[in-house]
Amino acid sequence: MPSPTETFLAEMLPRQTAAERAIHQGDQEPRTALWSQADPVSLFGAWLPIRTGWADVSAAFKRVAAQFSDSREYRFEVIAAGASGDLAYTIGFEHNTVSLNGTPTTYTLRATHVYRREDGEWKIVHRHADRPPDEPAPDAEFTGTHSR
Repeated sequence: MPSPTETFLAEMLPRQTAAERAIHQGDQEPRTALWSQADPVSLFGAWLPIRTGWADVSAAFKRVAAQFSDSREYRFEVIAAGASGDLAYTIGFEHNTVSLNGTPTTYTLRATHVYRREDGEWKIVHRHADRPPDEPAPDAEFTGTHSR
C-alpha cells in the first residue's frame, strides 16, 4: 500500500508539471486551477516581489505567463516531500528551457511548495522559488579551487 506521501505525489505532480509547462507557454489557467483561492495564500516568486492574498497571487500569474513562451523543457526534480492529513509539501529543483520576453534561456530554480487539501483535492497555498547560489564544482573540495 502506498504511503500518504506517495499517494500525494502520484496525484499532484503530474497535474503540477502540466500546469507549469502551460504557464511557460503563456497560459496561466492550469496553474490558477491548482491553487487555493481561499486565503491565506502566498507567492515568493523568483523575479517578483512577495505576493499575498488570492487577488495579488493570481495577478502575478498573469504577469508571469505573459513573459514566457516556447517552452521546450520543464522538469521538477523532487528532493524532499511529505504529506500528513490535509497538509503537504515539496522541495526541489525546477529545470526549464523556455523563451523569457522573447529570449531563449535555460535556468534552474529551487522551489518549495506547500499544499492544503480542500474538499478532497490538493491545492497549492504557498510557493517560494529562487535561483540556487553559485556552488563550487564537485571536485573543488579536493583541489581547493572553485570554478564559476
